[in-house]
Amino acid sequence: MQRLFLAGLLLAGCSGSPGPKMAELPELPASVAVRTLWRASVGNAGDAILFPALAVGGVYAAAQDGTVARFDASNGRESWRINAGRTLSGGVGSDGTLVAVGTFDGEVIALDGRTGEARWRARVSSEVLSAPLVTGDLVIVRSADGRLFALDATDGKRRWLYQRSSPPLSVRSPVGMIADRGYLLTGFAGGKLVSIALANGGVRWETNVALPRGATELERVTDVVGLPVAAEREVCAAAYQGRIGCFDLANGNALWTRELSSTAGLALDARYVFVSDDKGAVHALDRAGGATIWKQDRLFLRRLSAPLALGREVAVGDVEGYVHFLSRESGAFVGRVATDGSPIRSLLVRLDRGFLVQTQDGNLFALSTE
Repeated sequence: MQRLFLAGLLLAGCSGSPGPKMAELPELPASVAVRTLWRASVGNAGDAILFPALAVGGVYAAAQDGTVARFDASNGRESWRINAGRTLSGGVGSDGTLVAVGTFDGEVIALDGRTGEARWRARVSSEVLSAPLVTGDLVIVRSADGRLFALDATDGKRRWLYQRSSPPLSVRSPVGMIADRGYLLTGFAGGKLVSIALANGGVRWETNVALPRGATELERVTDVVGLPVAAEREVCAAAYQGRIGCFDLANGNALWTRELSSTAGLALDARYVFVSDDKGAVHALDRAGGATIWKQDRLFLRRLSAPLALGREVAVGDVEGYVHFLSRESGAFVGRVATDGSPIRSLLVRLDRGFLVQTQDGNLFALSTE
C-alpha cells in the first residue's frame, strides 16, 4: 500500500520554492505573562512524532534513538532514563504502571513505569506510528496498515485484533486513540470514526467524519487526523480534506459537521471547539451547533499543532517552535513564547499547573500563564 507522507503536504510555501509564504510574526505586546516552570531534554524525535504522556505525577517521553525517560511532572526532575535498543516511531503511552512505545519494524516495547525496566516485547503487523494506549489490563497498538492490536498488559499476548480495509493512498500520521467508558474511539483512513468495545474488540458503531471525493486518489484522501475528543455526550473529530464534526457517543449519529480540513486535530472546552486547519488558521466553533465564533488566520502556513484550551486562552504550537496564545473569546493574540526553534508537532499536554510542550529536538517545556 502506498503511504502519503504528511510532511510532504505541508512543506510547500515554507521552503525556497515559489508560492505562498509562511506568515511572518509581527511584534506582539503580550498581555499574558508566560512562565517556564521547568525544562528537560529526552532527545531528538527525528522524522517521528513522539508524544509525551502524563500519568500518576510523571511525564514519560521518548526519542527516536530509543531513549525513554520519566520526569517528575511538578519540577521536571529526571527519575530514570533507559535506551530500548530500537529506533522508535510511536510513543509514549502510559498509565504510570506500564510505559509502551513502538518501532518502525512493528515491535512494541513495554517498560515498568516506576523503574524503566523492560517488561515484555511483542510484534504487530507493521510500523507503529501512534502512541500505544495503556488502559486497564490492555495495551492498544495501532499499526500503519490500519490494524488495532489489543495486547495483554501483563505479558504482551494478543487479546483481540481489529482490522479494516484501507484506501490505496492515506495520510501518514500518528492518529490518536482514546478510551472512554469501556470503549475505544479512533479514526481511520477514508474518514471513518469508530467506537470499539475494549472487552472484545467488537464494533459498537462507526460513522463518517468525511467522505472521499474528487477525481484523483490524492483528492480523495480524507483521513481522520489527530486525537478524537470525548465529552459528556459527544465525541468530536477532524479529517484532512474533509470535515470537522461532533457525534453522539452512544450511537455515532452526527450532531453537526462543518467543511474544514485539518492535519493536526482539535480541542474542546465547555462552550467551544477549537481546531487548527491545514492552512494555519485557528477556528473557534460553537460546540452545540458548529457555528463559527471566530477565526484567527495570521499564522498562515505555520504548520500548527492541535490547539489546547487553557481557560481564558487557547495555546497552539508552530513549525518554528513558538507557542501562541489566543483569547478564548475573540481569537486575538495575547501572548507568545519561543522554545528551541524546532517544530512543535506533538500534542500540547495539560499539567496540573500549566501545560507541556515537546519539540522535535526533544526538549520538554512546562509552561504556565497563571
